[in-house]
Amino acid sequence: MSEANADDKQFAIQKIYVKDLSFETPNSPAVFTEQWKPEVNLNLNTESHGIAENVYEVVLKLTVTATQGEKTTYLAEVQQAGIFTMAGFSEDEIKPMLGAFCPNTLYPFARETVADLIQRGGFPPLLLAPINFDALYAQQVNEVQAQVTDPTTAGH
Repeated sequence: MSEANADDKQFAIQKIYVKDLSFETPNSPAVFTEQWKPEVNLNLNTESHGIAENVYEVVLKLTVTATQGEKTTYLAEVQQAGIFTMAGFSEDEIKPMLGAFCPNTLYPFARETVADLIQRGGFPPLLLAPINFDALYAQQVNEVQAQVTDPTTAGH
């Protein structure tokens, strides 16, 4: 019976697309005359929601900020999205798929978009390091469980 249930599970990528894209160089052209030694910061976030029965949109949001001293050299924001069909999975199986598996699928596309965007902005290419979305999801689940276990930490 469990083999029949496993056969009933379906996962499919319907579409991968750029949902939103932004690039700013607030201190250009002056930044191009300075020695290139930026500090680069990556902010990463995911969100997901159902759009039909067994169909979900997952959005991976990346914000890359490069600064030199107090000046922002560039700010790149990419929202890489995907539409995924997941049928026959329990809610306990869907949550990690939405929180880790789908973002892991989207990340190479977002990484390429960020690299291309920054290079087209006139800056040296930036190749973002790989990210372990399974570990990030597990950390997020542990933090939520810790807040439930210790209500004194909730809201602080």
